[in-house]
Amino acid sequence: MVKKVDHKTFAMVILIIGVFMSALDNGIIASALTSINYSFHVSEVQGTWGITLYTLGMAISTPIIGKLADKYGRRKLFLIEIAIFAVGSLLVALSPSFTLFLAARIIQSVGGGGIFIIASSHVLSTYPKEAQGGLLGALGAVNGIASVVGPNLGSLILNTTGRWNWLFLINLPIAIFVLIAGFIAIPETKGSHIKRLDLKGLIFLSLGIFAVMLAITNLQSGHLLASLLTPQVWGILVLGILSFGIFVMLEKRVSEKTDPFLPYQLLKNQGFLLTLTMGLLSGMLIAIFVFIPSFVEQRYGVSADNSGIWMSGIGLGSIVGAGVGGTLVSKLGAAKTVVVSGILSAIGFGAIGFFSPSTGWFLGASTLAGVGFGMLMGAPLSVLMAHFAGPKQNGVALGTLSVSRQVGLTIAPTIYATVIQNGFSRIPMKESLEAYYRQLLQSTAQDQAGLLRIFYRTAQAAYANLFVVAIVASLIIAVGGWYLKRRQVAA
Repeated sequence: MVKKVDHKTFAMVILIIGVFMSALDNGIIASALTSINYSFHVSEVQGTWGITLYTLGMAISTPIIGKLADKYGRRKLFLIEIAIFAVGSLLVALSPSFTLFLAARIIQSVGGGGIFIIASSHVLSTYPKEAQGGLLGALGAVNGIASVVGPNLGSLILNTTGRWNWLFLINLPIAIFVLIAGFIAIPETKGSHIKRLDLKGLIFLSLGIFAVMLAITNLQSGHLLASLLTPQVWGILVLGILSFGIFVMLEKRVSEKTDPFLPYQLLKNQGFLLTLTMGLLSGMLIAIFVFIPSFVEQRYGVSADNSGIWMSGIGLGSIVGAGVGGTLVSKLGAAKTVVVSGILSAIGFGAIGFFSPSTGWFLGASTLAGVGFGMLMGAPLSVLMAHFAGPKQNGVALGTLSVSRQVGLTIAPTIYATVIQNGFSRIPMKESLEAYYRQLLQSTAQDQAGLLRIFYRTAQAAYANLFVVAIVASLIIAVGGWYLKRRQVAA
């Protein structure tokens, strides 16, 4: 009996290592963008395609891999994913041109797309209900830790080796270990090969996801409404919406001999759709990370070199929240945990946006906000999604949830940047920012202190709209959890 438990635990450890490896990659590359751009002689705008294509590839492949894992077995798909990720990492590191670099990043994204989903599906299908929350929370915490560790580890490797290629080569020994250990430890699941795979549904869902994500990346912060009217946004967006419409019709009319990609009954389920909406909003909350450094620079006068340190509160809070969220799911249930998460996030973001007189207050408030939205990173939404989908559709349901979160994570920075810019534009100032700094340099020390206090209050007011959006998103999540609890969802 002990041997069986140890084997089960070892399999879980292998899955966690795989999740950490794939999650670490996004954070690591952020620290090397400048070096990569210089190496291939491309502009900053061109260089961001290395991240954009990876994001698109992840969004498209995640639900597909989840479905294939349900159909053909989780261990088989997990090992294939790890192998593809390793090959992609090697090709990225050895790329002789920027075009091949981008192609390799797409391959890498296909490998990384399903690892977290397969691990989550394994937990929901293998462990008893009382243990699922804690383990899903651990997976969410691993994602959070990777996002914090990634940039620092990337900088360390870059400074030590002097070459960005090593950022991707370090994946190879980890992947080889996971492949061998995973083959030995992870049990295979029995898939259903009787029905045909829904290839038409797969094609139109992939096209829809790609078009919507591409349209979002073409939005311009600060000119949100104007960019919406450009063909590269609204044209591609219409294509995406049409593709989703065709996908829904195909799923509704799928033949009995075909295994639907996403059963039409799920698409009509209010709880399923509400959970997807909460997933999108949770992605928007995670995107707050991007704006914390600029906020503390302009609100508290922190130098750019030290502004990253002020992310530690919200970063560590999100890691703690992921673990706490898993524990609460086991004790209170997923719906109640979502309510608690939304309320904590709303209080934390409200305290940052409207009641932050000092850096100490900011750290406390940002930690509380991090705990709040961190609780959504692992267990609650995954448990709800699995409840609505049922055991046979776990993989594709969790994959769809991941896509909705990724859409929120992608669109939020553009929305946030726009509301911040609008916040600054609505504040009446006699001088432009350039004139303000000129006046600051010509003032006495006492006058400078007064002018700085005015500027800090101005920044607080301008960023207020950012936190209003976050508060509204948090409250919608809380209300969604309350609604599901009122419906007596047994999850």
